[in-house]
Amino acid sequence: MKKITAIIAALFIGSVFAFADPAEGYWISYDEKTNEATAGWYIYEKDGKLFGTMTAVHGEPQDQVAYGAKKATPKDFPKQGPLCEMVMVGTDWIYNLEKLSEGVWGKGSIVDPGDGSKYTCKITYHAADGKKYEVETLEMRGSIGPIGRSQYWKKATEEEARAIR
Repeated sequence: MKKITAIIAALFIGSVFAFADPAEGYWISYDEKTNEATAGWYIYEKDGKLFGTMTAVHGEPQDQVAYGAKKATPKDFPKQGPLCEMVMVGTDWIYNLEKLSEGVWGKGSIVDPGDGSKYTCKITYHAADGKKYEVETLEMRGSIGPIGRSQYWKKATEEEARAIR
């Protein structure tokens, strides 16, 4: 009986990981002009919503607070307190995205820890195809109304996403 329970538990746990959305995982964001890594990110699902937390930031101490984020904390932000006192690494700057389809999430928000601006956020996963996308890529689009811009993040291991300095 214990063997059967262990097998069922292993199958259940395996199936949970097998069906994770492709947008979930570790990613590295890049500066569009210099192509240098700017931050490591961990994108994860919680209670049916997608969140993203910075795992490392380039060029700053890893315990750096978002001192430039002087704007008021959005009412729906997942953490309470002034943005300018939140540590950049470990805070969910991407939050409350809804699943639109496999690998596509939207109707959520992203807050720029540099200045506290809040944007509507949409994330789209692109599989490596050897043409337009040489590696797995996450398109992260921030918008205010019809105006927005996209960044393209590359898939990473946890170690790579935490090693950005």
